[in-house]
Amino acid sequence: MSDDQPSATLVALAEAHGVATEYWSFFGDRVAVPAGTLRAVLAAMGVESSDEDATALALAAAEESPWRALLPPSLVTRPGVRSLLLHVADGHDVTAEVLLEDGSRRDLPIPEQRPAARLIDGVLRWRVEVPVPADLPLGWHTVRARQCPFGGVPDREATCVLVITPERLPDPPTRPGRDRAWGLMAQLYSVRSRGSWGMGDFADLGDLAAVAAGRGADFLLINPIHAADVASPIEASPYRPASRRFLAPLYVRPEDIREFAQLEEEERKTVRDLRAPVAATDDDPTRIDRDAVWAAKRSALERIFAVPRLAGRQADLDAFVRREGQPLQDFALWCALEEYRADPARAGGLGREDLADIDSPAVAAIQRELADRVAFHAWLQWVADAQVARAQSEAVAAGMSIGIMHDLAVGVHTEGSDAWSLRGMYAPGITVGAPPDMYNQQGQNWNQPPWLPRALAEAGYAPLRDMIRTLLRHAGALRVDHVIGLFRLWWIPAGLGADAGTYVRYDHEAMIGVLALEAHRAGAVLIGEDLGNVEPWVRDYLSARGILGTSVLWFEREGEGFRPPEQYRRSLLATVNTHDLPPTAGYLADEHVWLRARLGLLTRPVQEERADADRERATMMALLRERGLIGDNPSEQQIIEALNVLITASPSVLLGVALVDAVGERRVQNQPGTDKEYPNWQVPLADAAGNAVLLDDLDAQPRFLSLTAAVDRAVRPVGEEGGAVPA
Repeated sequence: MSDDQPSATLVALAEAHGVATEYWSFFGDRVAVPAGTLRAVLAAMGVESSDEDATALALAAAEESPWRALLPPSLVTRPGVRSLLLHVADGHDVTAEVLLEDGSRRDLPIPEQRPAARLIDGVLRWRVEVPVPADLPLGWHTVRARQCPFGGVPDREATCVLVITPERLPDPPTRPGRDRAWGLMAQLYSVRSRGSWGMGDFADLGDLAAVAAGRGADFLLINPIHAADVASPIEASPYRPASRRFLAPLYVRPEDIREFAQLEEEERKTVRDLRAPVAATDDDPTRIDRDAVWAAKRSALERIFAVPRLAGRQADLDAFVRREGQPLQDFALWCALEEYRADPARAGGLGREDLADIDSPAVAAIQRELADRVAFHAWLQWVADAQVARAQSEAVAAGMSIGIMHDLAVGVHTEGSDAWSLRGMYAPGITVGAPPDMYNQQGQNWNQPPWLPRALAEAGYAPLRDMIRTLLRHAGALRVDHVIGLFRLWWIPAGLGADAGTYVRYDHEAMIGVLALEAHRAGAVLIGEDLGNVEPWVRDYLSARGILGTSVLWFEREGEGFRPPEQYRRSLLATVNTHDLPPTAGYLADEHVWLRARLGLLTRPVQEERADADRERATMMALLRERGLIGDNPSEQQIIEALNVLITASPSVLLGVALVDAVGERRVQNQPGTDKEYPNWQVPLADAAGNAVLLDDLDAQPRFLSLTAAVDRAVRPVGEEGGAVPA
């Protein structure tokens, strides 16, 4: 056996921990995972497999571990789908009860059965199966079990988190008389107004939603607004946040904070002066400077924070801090430490490694010194939460049936707040990504640490719950990026290439269940981004749970052509494009070819890429002509409108219209495969001529009015009056 070929024992150990020992590649090949990769992944899980003896011991421990526990740490299930497994010592009775979320109790009947048995540490243990009653209410409950010798008093007790989740979420809400909805998709930071500070903010969010609602839209999908860095340089990618639970104060509108009005006139003038330089860039269509924006905003926010709050306001802040608890304090402390580390004069040589342990004496000592900054960052979250709440209220008040649709990133920054304060929940020395495919032949490494499946289960999935609950507090929907990550993730051990990883399985019934329960409670819609190499059963499972999938027109291929939209799934958010593709105007102009050629990303001659693009475009144009959506010499605008009208022929319950398509923008927001080579996530909204488009002028943009009217007419049932204002 070679060093790279795993032994049968190592294979069994890996599979016992949900680690794939082989998989099917994008290209249809069966790939065996090397032993070195398996050992590295297991080591990150805290499982020793350095040699055959250690591997055998670890395998025995994995098999015996459930038998040693009276109860598992948690169970997430739909009513009547899963049973609870108790492991009871021979010669003992066992009783179990459920402590319901509302404070009431219910006994759990234990039916007669022939349980399996196993000898553990010289003691015979019985595996007793206890059905979870089908009539338990949805929610977060606790099971308590007691074991006692026959005729004796209890000698062992255990508890288990029991989460009862909905079988299926309902269809998305729609406007009266309609059976589906459409909405706008936008990168919030790119949509500036005459009131913003050099980038789109939460005030712009509410205003954009109102504008879209006036055109007939029922939702506004935006990029993730998770918390980012608080010290320069600020990570531009909204998909690589510091925390997925908390919000980015970078989007706060300082003047909308009530205490701004209480500033002395000289202080208000100072705030206006701070805004002036970054606001002056709002007409610049080239690049958004997050560092400059945050430097100006932070200084303004510090002045507003210093204003004494009225009793009612302070009571609201205190209630928010109590509700968010220790996680908010940990996040605020991380923010304060980031500022501390960024100031060499204060840090005194202390670096990230010195403060890597949240429970260390060094962190505790500095925490006392940074108490005011911790309070400032906790206050910022209160402010951000209130402004997001206002945006959602404005969206609904303007007529949207759904409102703001937030986006959940796949993971977090390796050096961010979540990875620091929840260190025990993440796999050390591992990052996630994707195996090789036709677009990324070396695979992808997203440089984000993965959740540890066992740690999540032992924590009763509370970190996942709290994250989803916060995101849905002021939202009508949530898009889950790379939703397959709730089923399996591609783990890449440190020091190995992205192509040398393997898949690790998660308890998808638990992960999806928690997501569905929190969405049910929030009355929110869930959309899973299920593009790419996703097994059909996953799509079927999500659809059965009422979680919508995703369809992008250009990816819906059938043979040499395109799949008719009438054949799309019903449970979908269907769109023409996505933020990882050029806007349609750029696509029609081969920008996706020329940009990759300029950046050296092509693996074939540019002529071949152009030829493929020409064929694809010609096929699509033929389809549009066949359906009477364009004439012989259509303009760019007419083609874009036709493509968006084309997808309305699908049965999909949600349809998304990209804001960039509605104004004629050509530049892509994110070019996969680049980091510094392209200004990813920094491109402000501009029109076909390259001029900046401000939110204030959007409702007067002829292309915007024409496209939104065309889509709204196509979605509107026959005979329905009203809807969007005609172009």
